[in-house]
Amino acid sequence: MKLRLPRSRRTRIALLAIPLVLAAAWLLAPAFVTLPPGLLENPNASPVVTDRHGTPISRLTLPDFSRSQPVSADTLPADLVACTIAAEDKRFHSHHGIDFLATARALRDLIAERHIISGASTITQQLIKISSPPSDRIPARKLYEALAARKLERRWTKQQILTAYLNRLDYGNLRIGAAEAARFYFQKPLADLSLAESALLAGLPQAPSWHNPVRHPDRAIARRNVVLHRLAKTGTTDPARIQAALAEPLQLRPLRETRSAPWLAALTGRATPAPTAATIPTTLDLPLQRDLESIVTEETTRLREKNVRHAAVVVIHNPTGEILALVSSADWHDSRGGQFNGALVPRSPGSALKPFTYLLAIGRNHRSPASIIADIPTPFRTLEGLDLPQNYDHRYRGPVTLRRALACSLNVPAMRELNSLGGPAPLHRFLTRLGLTTLGPDPNAYGLGLTIGNAPVRLLELTNAYATLARHGRHFPPVLFPPSPDDPAPATDPVQLPYRASTWFLIADILADPDARAPAFPPGGPLDLPFRCAVKTGTSSDFRDNWCLGFTPDFTVGVWAGNFENQPMKGISGVDGAGPVFRRTMLRLHRDHQPTWFPRPAGITEITIDPRTGHLLPDPPNSPHATRDIAESKHLPPAASATDYAPDGKALVPPSYAAWFHSTQNQRHSELALESTAIAAEPLKIITPAEGATFLLDPEIPSGSGTLRPVTNLPGTARWTCPTLRIEPAKPEPVIHLTPGTHTLTATDPRNGRSRHITFHVETL
Repeated sequence: MKLRLPRSRRTRIALLAIPLVLAAAWLLAPAFVTLPPGLLENPNASPVVTDRHGTPISRLTLPDFSRSQPVSADTLPADLVACTIAAEDKRFHSHHGIDFLATARALRDLIAERHIISGASTITQQLIKISSPPSDRIPARKLYEALAARKLERRWTKQQILTAYLNRLDYGNLRIGAAEAARFYFQKPLADLSLAESALLAGLPQAPSWHNPVRHPDRAIARRNVVLHRLAKTGTTDPARIQAALAEPLQLRPLRETRSAPWLAALTGRATPAPTAATIPTTLDLPLQRDLESIVTEETTRLREKNVRHAAVVVIHNPTGEILALVSSADWHDSRGGQFNGALVPRSPGSALKPFTYLLAIGRNHRSPASIIADIPTPFRTLEGLDLPQNYDHRYRGPVTLRRALACSLNVPAMRELNSLGGPAPLHRFLTRLGLTTLGPDPNAYGLGLTIGNAPVRLLELTNAYATLARHGRHFPPVLFPPSPDDPAPATDPVQLPYRASTWFLIADILADPDARAPAFPPGGPLDLPFRCAVKTGTSSDFRDNWCLGFTPDFTVGVWAGNFENQPMKGISGVDGAGPVFRRTMLRLHRDHQPTWFPRPAGITEITIDPRTGHLLPDPPNSPHATRDIAESKHLPPAASATDYAPDGKALVPPSYAAWFHSTQNQRHSELALESTAIAAEPLKIITPAEGATFLLDPEIPSGSGTLRPVTNLPGTARWTCPTLRIEPAKPEPVIHLTPGTHTLTATDPRNGRSRHITFHVETL
């Protein structure tokens, strides 16, 4: 027989059991709730980029463009904690995750007003919310936050919860966490906040945009005072302090960062450790970086009337390849390209590539600084037609030594030397090995103009190429982000480029010779330093780019000046534009670092030469032109002989100099004589007209289209004949009067009687 309880009793038991079951479920439910993953991990700090000494340079933004600076519990000031609790959760220390009194009040207000009047979320519930992915505000979500808050209260202490909360709060202006908010609004650490400032920060998270103290200071003060009045009701703070805080004026110092190296943020993706790390070290030296930024600003301001608005600087520590400083532009905030990185933008280098041409000439063709190069009008055939290069000053000097040609940055000798190397291909290959990545695959696209800078290069890469010069051919990439000691990146092994140390040393010696460059760069200018320093300038066509690069054994400096929008400067060369920045940078580098110079490597011999012939003179010399120089012992110049000179002691130049010798360009009649009888080794070649060329006569052009001046590799040497055209004698070459038809032109070399024939066509439009 079964006992059956009376219905009324069963009802009473059920009524008692339901609350017990619900209570048990409420107590046990938090155990089955998963806490937000974002809560169990430390909040991300904005990565801090530091210099080589660990000094912060800049703080980067997080992926959502916010900035954060989490702190530990012991750094939270008591005033900020008290104000935050008063503003957000006055029973924080007495509840266990849910404030039932606040919840009942909020429910009462909702029923009475038919819409939400006030919230009831505790600090713990808010912490769960801001640590979770965004979601709709539905009852189930509120229930989850309540249960998760209870679970968290069982696991963490109140101090842990409060610390996590204050490190995750949004204080507006993309500032996350109390420490970052204090830095942004007051430029203070948390410990230095006043009670009024603590109250202002505590009031912001309720509505950061509405109470934004930068845009709405009155609203921010009103909210601050509400927090202070709530704090007064707690009775935990001296009323006198609260009254003083209520009367304190708002003294914001919004952080407008004028940080050094603002270009760093764009390059941190290449850093090791990754840019999500708390600290990203660099090789930069912050005091040096700041000084160079000031130098660039001052020098570009001085040259503003010359239309020089931007400049970039790279400083490399030669032994390690570390970038000690990099200035990207004169004004990062300039709307006309200030945020371009001038160290990475390809520009035309002008004459700054010439040292590498001469290094190849010494290394491959066994030239020496005393070798003679002809600085005379020299036509070169290019893909576009005939090219007659000129020097910077439109002058030709006749026979010059390699030392003088490089030091004075003469264009024609550099192109002749590159031509003797076989054209642009050897230089193109060599520059590519030096790390210049902007030249493209085809050297013929530049022709011989490659040596005078018609190819785009980056300042950083060219500066490192000069650092390779300083290291006597030891090449490796520049370093900005050093590898982490815990996870070192694979090191790039240094590459020893060809040629002996003595070859590299000779180029450095020429670039550091103030006497050799004096004819083109008078003493006392920006290139003259109080210590030995190799230096080379460059100026692109139309004065669009200025360059100045150079080195000592310890440091290499590269400077570019110009305008990012490619406007030409007003007659400013590399000496006057980039030169002063280079000089001041070198002086700053060696202010606390004793300058040195390279020891002379083995295989270098001191010699005495005649700079008119490049030949060795006896010791003691018997010529007033005698000049001291150095050369590789294995490749000394030939000794001078009587055949080098005319009876009156003038140095003889071969017939290939004839056109220059008889022109007004020749200012050296007192020291040179033209050798008219000897047969030059170079054979006569017709450069223009080309075989099979067609010339068009335009009757609408009154003059100029009906005549032709032929060109050879030996100007003024050939005798010209043509059976079908009239040839009018003239210096240095005759004038040929054109008529329609097919014509054969003959050039005869009077030195040996050999003739060259060219057939060309003339037509009428």
